[in-house]
Amino acid sequence: MSEEARQLRTAIAVVALLNLAFFGIEFAVALAIGSVSLLADSADFFEDAAVNFLIGLALGWTAIQRARVGMALSAILLAPALAFLWTLWEKLGAPVPPAAVPLSLTGLAALAVNLFCAFLLARYRHHVGSLTRAAFLSARNDAFANIAIIAAGLATLRLPSIWPDIVVGLGIAWLNLDAAREVWGAAREEHRLARARP
Repeated sequence: MSEEARQLRTAIAVVALLNLAFFGIEFAVALAIGSVSLLADSADFFEDAAVNFLIGLALGWTAIQRARVGMALSAILLAPALAFLWTLWEKLGAPVPPAAVPLSLTGLAALAVNLFCAFLLARYRHHVGSLTRAAFLSARNDAFANIAIIAAGLATLRLPSIWPDIVVGLGIAWLNLDAAREVWGAAREEHRLARARP
C-alpha cells in the first residue's frame, strides 16, 4: 500500500469516527429540543459514518467493486431525506418551535466537525472515483446544512415558529438527494469505464 493510500485510509477512519460520535450528540439534542432539522442532520452524521466505514473497507478493491459500492452509497445518501419526512410528519402534528439557542449552538458545533472533515478529505476527493467523492460531498453538504441550522436557530429566537426548522430540514433533504444523484452518476461512469478496459 502506498503512503498516499495509507494517509487516505487514516483520514477516512478519523472522519468516520467523528461522524459517529457527533451523530449521538446531535440526535440527543434534537430529541431534547424537538428539532426537525437537527434530527435530519443527525441521521446525516450516521449516514456519513457508514459511508466512510464502507469506503475504508473498499479502498483496496478493484475499480468495478468500488463502483458497485459507490452505487450502493448513493442509496445510503437518501437516508437523511427519509428521516426528515418522518420527523416532518410528527412536527406538523405537534407544531412546537424548537429551543432556538441549543439549535444554533449545536449547528455551530456540527459545522466545526464537518469543516474539519471536509478539510481532511478535500485533497483525496478525486483519488478513487465515486467513493472518496461521496465522502467529500457528504462533508461539504453537511457544512452548508449546518450554516442553515444556525440561521434557523437565530430566526426562531427572533420569531418563534416551526417553519425555519422545517425549511432547513427540506434543504438538508434536497442536498442529500442531489449528492445521491451525483455519486450514482460518478459510480455508473466508473463502472462503465472499468468494464470497457481489456
